[in-house]
Amino acid sequence: MARLGAALGGVVLAGALVAGLTAPLVGRPARLTAVVRPRGPAATALAWPGEGTAALYVPSAGVSASHHDHVVPIASLTKMMTVLVALTRRPLAPGEVGPCLVVGAAQVASYERMVARDESSVPVVVGERLCESQLLAGTLVRSAGDYASMLATMAAGSPARMVGLMNERARVMGLRHTHYAGVAGLGAATVSTARDQARVAAALMRYAVVRALVDESSVTLPVAGTVASYTPFVGEGSVVGVKSGRTAAAGGCDAMAVTFRAGGRVHTLYAVVTGQRTGNVLAAAGEAARALAASALAARRTLTWRPGDVLARVGFGEGSVAVTVARTLRLSWWPEPGAIHYRVVARRLLEVRRGEVVGRLVVTGELHRSIELVAASSLARPSWLERLR
Repeated sequence: MARLGAALGGVVLAGALVAGLTAPLVGRPARLTAVVRPRGPAATALAWPGEGTAALYVPSAGVSASHHDHVVPIASLTKMMTVLVALTRRPLAPGEVGPCLVVGAAQVASYERMVARDESSVPVVVGERLCESQLLAGTLVRSAGDYASMLATMAAGSPARMVGLMNERARVMGLRHTHYAGVAGLGAATVSTARDQARVAAALMRYAVVRALVDESSVTLPVAGTVASYTPFVGEGSVVGVKSGRTAAAGGCDAMAVTFRAGGRVHTLYAVVTGQRTGNVLAAAGEAARALAASALAARRTLTWRPGDVLARVGFGEGSVAVTVARTLRLSWWPEPGAIHYRVVARRLLEVRRGEVVGRLVVTGELHRSIELVAASSLARPSWLERLR
């Protein structure tokens, strides 16, 4: 009896020993290991202008970059904020006319002074009726200073009152380097940076009525008739405005919006250039803005993953199978300013079946995506004896 008890005790002890050795193995999940760290193509250099200042802004991608971003006069880029504040106070949808005013002798005298100083303006006559939609068109498309003044009076009561509201809006938007001294941008007292003006352009383009207007190469006004836009390259390719300007103090300036497609959606890129002083300064600003926008689009990195591309391996110990994506996926982004990081997050699996989701590839940084990873083939869990080898 004692021998039988000893024998049984030995069996139990041996069983306990085997169980103790194998217990950590039986429930051990499969291990997912990244084997490829996706990389995009090398980025091309941005085409910053050789003079003046410039900025690039892509709101949907979180991209904001600038070059020699000094505080400088901004000429008629000022009118973007004039219109932005006017639309905040008197919203207008495409197709709507809005409130109207009647041109008086004071407005005609103001127009005549602008003509004498060779300032941008359009003819007006006493008794002419102008509505908000027309004032917006003349201010944005033709860059008419007299229209900007009348728009300010309509929306704020007077140009002086409008200037105060413009500076308050700049403060609320966090434009710390921007100060407005008038509604049209004459002289050197109205100053900003290219980066600040890119943000103003993006805020203005949230209005559908603005997007419709700045894409026009000309506009028809009651007395002036059909007048052309001063903004370079409007309507060419993917250029959709927004505003240009020039003065002796500011040189040539341009805030250009360019659309592009990515991820099945239309996005807008803003390229702002100031301080161009060579040749036709307005044309030079447009050329510089277009070159900057084109270089930014060329610098955009695109990654493509297709089924069969091995991004990881999953398995138990030495045995493993390839892990890939279930469908073709593309990611696009700019290399600046945010880096892109990847990490693999595994599911707890005790066996692996072909086509089963085994984890996710998590993309963080400038992009935020989570992509399902699937096993390319099946893999049985090894027995505990195999694991002991």
